[in-house]
Amino acid sequence: MTLAGNNGGKQGHYYLLSEKTPSGKFEMPQLIFLPHEEICPEGAVIQAETGATICDAALQNGIPIEHACEKSCACTTCHVIIREGFESLADADEAEEDLLDKAWGLEPESRLSCQAKVANEDLVIEIPKYTINMVSENH
Repeated sequence: MTLAGNNGGKQGHYYLLSEKTPSGKFEMPQLIFLPHEEICPEGAVIQAETGATICDAALQNGIPIEHACEKSCACTTCHVIIREGFESLADADEAEEDLLDKAWGLEPESRLSCQAKVANEDLVIEIPKYTINMVSENH
């Protein structure tokens, strides 16, 4: 599988979860962030541990996704749209669904990245251009 993206500065072949690397090991799921004008202009490809939230994985890999409520499921600033792999995620709970109703640019594949946990499939993620945040702080 060849993707145009950045994987720690390396471009080239990315292994699907079901593929083994040349060493015979299975790769962790990849999170493929589509380009975002401010947050990651070139896009990014990172690996994430199963069970990690999308937000935590992004932050640990230098993708400064907003999270005004400190990842407590109390705002919508970490809203993302899962373009591929949505079906691999556990269903959103009622609190997340209620908040998502207030998110800018809501789509059927929208999730709060602080709540959506990486499963066993690669994800293609779009960070919406806008968030509903009266005050933006650098975290």
